[in-house]
Amino acid sequence: MTALIDDPMGRAVYDFHFNSINQPIVVHSEDFDDDIIDTGYLFRTYHQMPALEKKALSLCKGAILDVGACAGVHSVYLQKKGFEVTALETSTLCCEVLKKRNIRKVIQQNIFTFTNQKFDTILLLMNGTGIAGTLAGLDVLLHHLSTLLNPEGQILIDSSDLIYLYEQDDGSAVIDISADNYYGELVFQTEYKDWISQPFPWLYVDLSNLENAIEKNQLKLTEVFKGQHYDYLARITF
Repeated sequence: MTALIDDPMGRAVYDFHFNSINQPIVVHSEDFDDDIIDTGYLFRTYHQMPALEKKALSLCKGAILDVGACAGVHSVYLQKKGFEVTALETSTLCCEVLKKRNIRKVIQQNIFTFTNQKFDTILLLMNGTGIAGTLAGLDVLLHHLSTLLNPEGQILIDSSDLIYLYEQDDGSAVIDISADNYYGELVFQTEYKDWISQPFPWLYVDLSNLENAIEKNQLKLTEVFKGQHYDYLARITF
């Protein structure tokens, strides 16, 4: 019997690090087939990272806030490179792992309530726009992140345009423009062993909508690095 808990992913991360258990995390969505995350991938090395992830790390500078640090792959790498890194994470279990991995500054808090500190780089990877939840939430997220930036600071955030899921054989895309929700607004549940999370919103956003949200918040889309399949990394500044 599967039981509801708040943090299946945190349990998976904790089990992998402390108990050497590598059991997959299953991601459920009503709109698509289940996706499988190899828990070991959350502990990947720099050499195992995709090109856009490596690019983001190469752009990092100054004091860094790693939002949604999870098992700490980015924090560990950047700290070893000599950067001052703050790992921000809501999961109690992930925070235990981060501390055990010797991340010097670990804060257990939601990004939306995290205030009164300034950074040169704010890093949001592995579909960093996801935590916004919705297009409306993206405005809220970017506004809040701007309050945490130093004047010459930057936000490095990645996402994917899910338009490819609606492409026809001729290359056109068919989307119901009368639909209540934007096509990149999804609802997920994560499952690990016999535990499953409550449903939570997750946002994938196309570049046009991202740029609109950036401009609304008096920010600038400074650079865009595109991946091989509708994925991209955005560098945002004042």
